[in-house]
Amino acid sequence: MNGSSLGMRSRLATMMFLEYFIWGAWYVTLSTYLERGLHLSGSQIGLAAGSTAVGAMVAPFFVGLVADRFFDTRFVLAALHAVGAVVLFLAAQQRAFAGVYALLLLYALLYMPTLALTNSLAFRQMRDPKLEFGPIRVLGTAGWIVAGLLVGSLGLESTAHPMQMAAAVSLGMALYCFTLPATPPLARDAGAVSPGGLFPREAISILREKPVAIFAFASFLICIPLQFYYAFTNLFLNEAGVRNAAGKMTGGQFSELGCMLLIPWFFRRLGVKGMLIAGMSAWVLRYALFAYGGVGARMPMLWLGILLHGICYDFFFVTGQIYIDRKASVALRAAAQGLITFITYGVGMFVGSWASGAVVEHYTMPAAYGAPGHAWTPIWLIAAGASAVALLLFALLFHDRETMETAITPQASEAFATEAPL
Repeated sequence: MNGSSLGMRSRLATMMFLEYFIWGAWYVTLSTYLERGLHLSGSQIGLAAGSTAVGAMVAPFFVGLVADRFFDTRFVLAALHAVGAVVLFLAAQQRAFAGVYALLLLYALLYMPTLALTNSLAFRQMRDPKLEFGPIRVLGTAGWIVAGLLVGSLGLESTAHPMQMAAAVSLGMALYCFTLPATPPLARDAGAVSPGGLFPREAISILREKPVAIFAFASFLICIPLQFYYAFTNLFLNEAGVRNAAGKMTGGQFSELGCMLLIPWFFRRLGVKGMLIAGMSAWVLRYALFAYGGVGARMPMLWLGILLHGICYDFFFVTGQIYIDRKASVALRAAAQGLITFITYGVGMFVGSWASGAVVEHYTMPAAYGAPGHAWTPIWLIAAGASAVALLLFALLFHDRETMETAITPQASEAFATEAPL
């Protein structure tokens, strides 16, 4: 690390903590606030939650056009977080869907590029990212956890206060960015940016390999029911009567950290197909547990569904990132990862936001008193069924001799370390 001191590591770790605290503070409880606070419909909530998917689709173009070519990364980060703070604060003042959605969409377009920018800034300060990045990046997950515990313990889940809190921290993050080390652009003379430059033909050509194409399609399919969890779990837990739901949901991030440590051990025993099937199976099981779980004697089912997040996320998405890293040439690994992220976190989750919202709205039950409730059992069973379809297609069609028994490459370690702690 340039100036490899405890001070530099602390500065980068603080950056990661603030970066993911902001996201964790407002996104997890968004559905509860929109339904209970603003009385929006399921479809409207799904679209609002899917704003981050739109941001994920646009982020690669923004990063390639602006941050990599024209400006110091810390100044771009500062500008995005400062403007984002204002936009998110204004979103918290809205009472109609049109205003909320427009501002959340604008905010997502501002925030999502900062995920890649914080990673690239950190990498630029390291001599050996495969050893140095993990301990710094884990502070991002810690930020997400602290945000959830704070929002839950203060009882803010059905209010606009989490968005206001995130806006305040975003403003603080903007100021903090000026204390970060200089990170000038490296590609000033790279020419005009284009989709072909971000996802070059050679990277897209890996989809011509049947196993990779099947993996990409299965990843797209699993991201559709995945959005049921991200968009509606907090609302579901609150309607079920679970106290401090946001705090309890942080158990998923603790589980994710634990499962990350076990990935090399499982690779040697299950291989890539076994790992991917285990991850997809965990989504089916999680939704089944949610369908029949509840408070009281059935609370352990909800707890298990939350704690399965480590297997759901790490075994499928982290394994998939490593698989793509192994299939792409060294020169095209970053582009290939970007392509898969675009397909999954972008297109897949955008479709999932629409589908989950439509299903939740269909099963909305008008209440005689207070806010309407939902028939959650069929909602989660539909999500489980969609996950099972993706699992079945993948299990039947995916065949690859790649066992993944060799050590995880440094590039793969960096790739999965950069993902968000969802």
